Amino acid sequence: MNSKYAIINGELLPEASAFIQVADLSIQRGYGVFEFFVTNQSVPVFLTDHLNRLYYSAGEMHLDMGYSKERLIELITKLTNANQIADSGIRITITGGYSEDGYSIGKPNLIITQNALTINKSMNKGIHLVTYNHLRQLPAIKTINYLQAIYLQPFIKKSQADDVLYYHDEILSECPRANLFIVTHNNDIITPSNNILKGITRSKILSFNNFNCIEADITRAEMYAAKEVFITSTTKNILPVLQIDGKIIGDGLPGKITAQLFAQLVSCKFNGSL
Repeated sequence: MNSKYAIINGELLPEASAFIQVADLSIQRGYGVFEFFVTNQSVPVFLTDHLNRLYYSAGEMHLDMGYSKERLIELITKLTNANQIADSGIRITITGGYSEDGYSIGKPNLIITQNALTINKSMNKGIHLVTYNHLRQLPAIKTINYLQAIYLQPFIKKSQADDVLYYHDEILSECPRANLFIVTHNNDIITPSNNILKGITRSKILSFNNFNCIEADITRAEMYAAKEVFITSTTKNILPVLQIDGKIIGDGLPGKITAQLFAQLVSCKFNGSL
């Protein structure tokens, strides 16, 4: 296999020699933001949405991007042309930069990497979640801080679950890397409105005008009583949730509305119908 390439501060480099210095705040303090999107047959999916969120995250974290969106697109194209990976995941990281005192923001470093990714266009059979009382710092910003999610991995495994779902004061928010939706017995589709990262896949589902999609607070009790539950993300698309905290959701099988949403999402995501 040919060597892969990455981009550091606008320069295309072999991945093996693409690096930043240890003084960067991303290493010293875990300070930075990122964005992740997929390519389908070498074409970035929902790229404009992802870049818009990246610039929002960087601005909220007081990081000067230093690159126009047009220049970033040029660099992404340069990377994909060099790597020739048709179906992939691309990550853009903006770091806190080299800090003179290990605490002050420096000039951000730009890192763009690409890895092969198998895109699943068939709906998963379903997963189990476990809830945990936690509210992320700066939840509306896509930071590189996943401390709590990684710390909880033994807890998730011990609970015989596939992922964790955060709540605070009995109000649900999100999974570490996915948004939550419930389907009520009236077929309303509800997703949490506060203390979340607003996912790109989430936004697409909210735009489907053939369903009644609502942003509102959801309690754990309302979720347990839901007809269907599913989570969404760039890589997961839509995953049915069959069990939460050991409680069966609905009839314990992927729901019909979840399946309909999945089919519509895949169509718009990979066939350009949105």
